[in-house]
Amino acid sequence: CGNMIVDIGGGTTDIAVISLGSAVESASLKVAGDDFNDAIVKYMRKNHSLSIGERTAEDVKIKIGTCFRRPEVDKMEVKGRHIVKGLPTSIEVTSEEMEEALEDSTNSIVEAIHSVLERTPPELSADIADRGIVLTGGGSLLRGLEDLITDRTGITCMTAEDPMTAVAIGTGKYVEFISTFRSSIE
Repeated sequence: CGNMIVDIGGGTTDIAVISLGSAVESASLKVAGDDFNDAIVKYMRKNHSLSIGERTAEDVKIKIGTCFRRPEVDKMEVKGRHIVKGLPTSIEVTSEEMEEALEDSTNSIVEAIHSVLERTPPELSADIADRGIVLTGGGSLLRGLEDLITDRTGITCMTAEDPMTAVAIGTGKYVEFISTFRSSIE
């Protein structure tokens, strides 16, 4: 049986189709949570002439960041330095603007998922279609990401129960399993 895991960390997104304890197909791309922050910084600079730092971008991402249109529009006051005037200023931005800011980064992730699915053997593809795609890592907490992936792939997508630590916990369990398995065959 096949499972697709998408781990969106800070620096990379790792995508893998796992079957019988090993990766059958995989991809890794240098687009992840940090790129979401960079995209917000660039968007604010280009569209609002506002210079903001990484911490502010992270805060915006967490509070109103989204990558899929929602019925309600969230708003947030963002403080920074006006690029032309050089003075501190604040503006109000919306979740719709953040969707636009994050579009290129999230599209890259969806395209990579699509590429891995195209290379996946048919039997495992059927399993993934039944079971869905599992998201993990801090970047998976971006609002609307499940909906975007489901919309673009036609496959249900869900976020792991504890996405921030799921990969580390799973790796620990795998190491424990391998150790137990090795000692049982010796």
